[in-house]
Amino acid sequence: MMKLGRYFITSMVCGIFLVACSAQRDNQIRKLRFDDNWCFHYGDMPVSVVFHSDTVQWKAVDIPHDWSIEMPFVKSEGGIAVGQTQGGTGWYRKIFKISETEPSERKLLYFEGVYMESEIWLNGKKVFYHPYGYTSFYCDITELCNPSGQENVLAVKVKNEGENSRWYSGSGIYRHVWLVTTGRLHLHEWGVFVTTEIFSGNRAKVNVAVDVSNQSDKNTDAVLHVTIRNDKGEVVGEDTSTCTLNEDRTETVYHSILVDKPQLWSMDTPVLYTADIKLLSDGIYKDVLSIPFGIRSISFSAKEGFLLNGVPVKLKGGCVHHDNGLLGAVAIDRAEERKVELLKANGFNAVRCAHNPPSEKFLDACDRLGLLVIDEAFDQWQKPKNKNDYHRFFNEWSEIDLASMILRDRNHPSVIMWSIGNEIQERSDSVGVEIAQKLKSIVKKYDATRPVTAAINDYWDNPTLKWEASFNAFAPLDVCGYNYMWWEYENDSKSYPERIIYGSETTAMERAVNWDLVEKYPNIIGDFIWTAIDYLGESGIGHAINVNKGSKNPPQFLDWPWFNAWCGDIDICGYRKPQTALRDILWGNKKIAMLVHLPIPEGQEERVSYWGWPDEESSWNWEGNEGKEMNVKVYSRYSSVRLYLNDMLLGEKSIVGEGLDKYSAQFKVKYIPGILKAVGVDAGVEREECILITSGIPVEIDVKADRSILQDTKNDLSYVRIELVDKEGNIVSDQDCKVELSISGKGRILSAGNACPTDMESFRSLSPMTYKGRALAILQPKGGKGCMRLTVKTEKYGKKTITINVE
Repeated sequence: MMKLGRYFITSMVCGIFLVACSAQRDNQIRKLRFDDNWCFHYGDMPVSVVFHSDTVQWKAVDIPHDWSIEMPFVKSEGGIAVGQTQGGTGWYRKIFKISETEPSERKLLYFEGVYMESEIWLNGKKVFYHPYGYTSFYCDITELCNPSGQENVLAVKVKNEGENSRWYSGSGIYRHVWLVTTGRLHLHEWGVFVTTEIFSGNRAKVNVAVDVSNQSDKNTDAVLHVTIRNDKGEVVGEDTSTCTLNEDRTETVYHSILVDKPQLWSMDTPVLYTADIKLLSDGIYKDVLSIPFGIRSISFSAKEGFLLNGVPVKLKGGCVHHDNGLLGAVAIDRAEERKVELLKANGFNAVRCAHNPPSEKFLDACDRLGLLVIDEAFDQWQKPKNKNDYHRFFNEWSEIDLASMILRDRNHPSVIMWSIGNEIQERSDSVGVEIAQKLKSIVKKYDATRPVTAAINDYWDNPTLKWEASFNAFAPLDVCGYNYMWWEYENDSKSYPERIIYGSETTAMERAVNWDLVEKYPNIIGDFIWTAIDYLGESGIGHAINVNKGSKNPPQFLDWPWFNAWCGDIDICGYRKPQTALRDILWGNKKIAMLVHLPIPEGQEERVSYWGWPDEESSWNWEGNEGKEMNVKVYSRYSSVRLYLNDMLLGEKSIVGEGLDKYSAQFKVKYIPGILKAVGVDAGVEREECILITSGIPVEIDVKADRSILQDTKNDLSYVRIELVDKEGNIVSDQDCKVELSISGKGRILSAGNACPTDMESFRSLSPMTYKGRALAILQPKGGKGCMRLTVKTEKYGKKTITINVE
């Protein structure tokens, strides 16, 4: 048996827990959100002080909580890697009472994510220790809970010390906490696994494996009823079984239910079904679970590539870290959902969770909105990348943590692959191959329906090895991820014709050559940009900066005041960055796009990092550069493009057919304000066009909320865009101003700032500068139903107020 916290999983288990928090059993809420009424103390202290001293300074906080994002930037031990933020040690405390329940009832705490090395204490006694910061875990607190009506003191110690991450991790209980109540006869939270088979004749079979546990001291007869409901709540199939459960045993019960005319889950039609599972004994409901799932098929082969429901799909992918920009690592439901919305709106159909399991709500949103997922477990195995990272725990905990990811996430139809590692140093030696085979066997033990993958890089970390050694690293994998190795795709496809390949990490500058190979070969199934969304930490990895001619290249990462990686297609406020222009052309989102390079000061030259993009803008606002020659780049798949300035034809150029500048044409244009227009030409006929217009002078601030009606919950948010505009409503991207933010009514400003990777002063500030004419405020309901009013005030452009209703 495998021990996950104090929660036992038999070797037969295949499941996930996705019960709605409203599910009830005998008038008892089964899963209760446990996020409210916590206190926090920064700094370590003896356990005796945590539970018995009245002198400790405790601060009231909401969970999810990230203390690193609340503290000032400092020259910390993590430094550039974690974006100049502070880790350390912190304590959380919560006082609660349990309701009147049967003496036999079980109480468990479920933590979705704590970064990291968490110790769980209840009433002065240690319950559990969990080192990994990204996997979810259960703690059985039944025996330590005081009787109903008496106070219980829960404390959680969290250590985020030393150099333990290559990116911003955040610190603390940064995902949800739940209190789970069941009887001694119960369903296993991670003990339900739903798989589907699609038949010709428009039918599907839903297979439901359910673990039923009897932790009482007597044998018990039980009835298990499974009902399948469609997205409208209509019953489309059901089945009932009976079983006798021996004392202190867990049995797996199997159901197969036919569904006629199933609606298949896909990116365009992400239809979800629900399996309602009810456990009865002596005519009484003992436990209830509701599990969302999708009916869909996936297959992978070198001949046909990746098929979803029998249809070939090329993965238009992006890698994302787990943070939420201005919110830090805090995994508020709406923030996780918005991240998926941004990816979908920008043309992505797949995401790689780099380099750790994501939040549950992120995967829920991928299911509902239709985004394919590579779910990844580890960034290191036995060998470290930082001296204090997860390698210290790998031998003891990797099986537990990998099983946790699989068991929690495998009912999500969005998940199509399990990744066991990223750029693992020992990937090609005998120990690494043995570890990969072991990890693969663990995955298959709990889910044989999806392939196992990993991201394999070149041997810069093992200089004595050549690429031929990658054969050992790829051998245990079902699908092979290549990090920045596009020039080996064709060679390896010839040498290993059965190999299925995808670009697990690629750069924006090499995007065209990568995507050409994806389109050309069926066994090359997709491309994942590093990264889809900007993230905190790995500061300045995507830089483009000007230096004196002849100077040495800047380092890979940039130090103070850089705190943002700046390599994403989308910035931390949700705005598209210039590098998306090429992606739009490659993926068919647009037919033509245009960028203009910022003028480079005399005597200097631009240095663009490997993950960077030239300092270009989709703008024709260049005040102060009148008459100067500007470099204009037009992206298109048309054979040629024409460029006009104020209706005057400047010239026509063919689109480059090869190299890193493929799908583009470059023009030198003397700057004159007005309208710059690029037109695609096909067989001599002008087709679609792209226009850049010089905006007028800024006259006011425009304020727009992504959602004007919120639910009365801390898990709902409104993202308010603040933009400096001219009289026509055009954003003035070459001017900025400070804005003063205030709020009244039933809400609070949870965070605000801009997307600049070096503006530490404006990050999470209530008086940020705009950056390229833009800033962002994130509002959260507080205080009940009603409305909140955000006022944005400027010294020069007046003020604006926007109202958000809370229902």
